Amino acid sequence: MVEHSLWHEHYKIRTNVNGHKQSISLAPTPTPKIGAYFGWRWIFLGLSVSIPELVGNSKPDKSKQEYVFNLYSSRVGVDLYYRKTGSNFRIKSYSGFDIPDTYIGQKFDGLKSKIVGLNAYWIFNNKRFSYPAAYSQSTNQRISCGSFMAGFSYSKHNVTFDHTKLPDDMESQIRPSMRFNTLKYQDYNLSFGYGYNWVFAPNCLFNISVMPALAYKKTKLNGEEVDEEKKDWLKWMNDINFDIITRAAITWNNEKYFVGASYVMNTYDYRKKDFSMTHSFGGLRIYAGFNFWKQKKYRNNKN
Repeated sequence: MVEHSLWHEHYKIRTNVNGHKQSISLAPTPTPKIGAYFGWRWIFLGLSVSIPELVGNSKPDKSKQEYVFNLYSSRVGVDLYYRKTGSNFRIKSYSGFDIPDTYIGQKFDGLKSKIVGLNAYWIFNNKRFSYPAAYSQSTNQRISCGSFMAGFSYSKHNVTFDHTKLPDDMESQIRPSMRFNTLKYQDYNLSFGYGYNWVFAPNCLFNISVMPALAYKKTKLNGEEVDEEKKDWLKWMNDINFDIITRAAITWNNEKYFVGASYVMNTYDYRKKDFSMTHSFGGLRIYAGFNFWKQKKYRNNKN
């Protein structure tokens, strides 16, 4: 399989103190990549490289790293990932500042983050509903069908933010609750959702799945544990937030050749009394490939 992918991420930092709201949205320039892969059943292994770096239009950003492992089987799915951002963030939007919008698009190298995580989920209707048909092209689904899914996720986040690198007009007005240096938290969540495969034409399939999650986040802000005032037996409720994983795919697969596209987005929401941050990252993949060495027992099976 050959693949063109576009990876992106987005951070929105907000504060709300006594009704005075302020927010900053930051995102790097999306990274287009091209790669080649070889797969067996549920697993694809390969290598992708940044297109601008490949054609010599930009220098490699050695501080940026990304490793992803996905397994889609009929019963279970697993996502393993490690992401370390580079320094190519830009200011996408802001509000609550008494300044014009002239800084939108300006480069900002004061945000860096690392995240390592695991998503694991179970597909209930695994006899009729096929995730591999939508995401690993190893099977075909002939009839439209859906399934409920339940999962568990763990991730560890490490965010550093240097507000002194903001434009002077913004830095002088930024609220004290947004003047943090490091935010570290561990995220444990339980998710439950639904996925549906729509077979809208012969060999053509469209999938969409959404898995909202109830998440427990244990946090250290500037190296100290965050502990808001509340009765002892209710303190844990301050660390409950919501996350969500969204997937969509469209593919044509005649068992020999296949083409398609898929999109996966992870969203983590961190909220406290006067400070919140939403982090989302995901990737769009456009691919084409072919199957060979079909197992003997399936060679004459068209179902």
